[in-house]
Amino acid sequence: MKKSTTGLLLGSAMMVGLSGCATSGSQSMSHSDDQAWYKSPFVCGLAGGLIGGGIGYASSSDSDEDTGAALGGVGGATAGALLCADYSDKVVDSDGDGVPDDRDQCPNTPAGVAVDAQGCPLDSDGDGVPDYKDECPGTPAGVDVNAQGCPLDSDGDGVPDYQDQCPNTPAGEEVNALGCPADLVLHDVNFEFDSATLTSDAEAILDGIADKLAANESVNVRLEGYTDSVGSASYNKDLSQRRADSVKDYLVSQGVDGDNITTMGYGEQDPIATNETAEGRAENRRVEMGEQE
Repeated sequence: MKKSTTGLLLGSAMMVGLSGCATSGSQSMSHSDDQAWYKSPFVCGLAGGLIGGGIGYASSSDSDEDTGAALGGVGGATAGALLCADYSDKVVDSDGDGVPDDRDQCPNTPAGVAVDAQGCPLDSDGDGVPDYKDECPGTPAGVDVNAQGCPLDSDGDGVPDYQDQCPNTPAGEEVNALGCPADLVLHDVNFEFDSATLTSDAEAILDGIADKLAANESVNVRLEGYTDSVGSASYNKDLSQRRADSVKDYLVSQGVDGDNITTMGYGEQDPIATNETAEGRAENRRVEMGEQE
């Protein structure tokens, strides 16, 4: 048989043999523990060396058979070992979260903690406290939280700041669902003269109240309108009702659920100051807000 023919046959054998080793080697990346003897890089390298040496010998001229066989053997052994090598240990995931170290932006995640594609613990409500530490999941977006992931309650009254209509309540004082010890007088929520039209300053104050009411959807509130004693009692009662309704309409326009608000006008009843002075009458012209029982 001619050397060229022998080389062709040996070359084909090498391709078939090493492709089998390569397949076994790639499978060993997933099943490296119980690796069969014929799947090891050593065996593949040995086979490649023998086949490569045969190709080198068969392909060389009579004068350099030894050199050709040696070069072919080295090349075949190297190719066989590389094809069957197990590269599985090159992928390192030190914290075992499923994200390799080279892509893990949050290394050393505790075992069993769910992570995102970057290897960082999930934070479903986006408050900066990961779910596995968050004692108050589902916090609304933008709400300041403590280290436990719970909304801040600066005065410790049990109503978080973002819902508290009466911040800075003294310690130990009992409050309602609005965070207030009693009905809240909406100071500086004033109206145009002898009308139910809110002033621009009043609307600015109601904006802050509306934000907290919209964030506290479980509470029902009542709005009570009052006037001073100037004018007839029937007129004042009607005016106070219209003013309470005006406050409600504005709150609803700012996103508060109107079904959670009831209104009542009491006219000149229940004054909180004297009607004998301008200052006292100004105090009596008011709207109060409280929790609906």
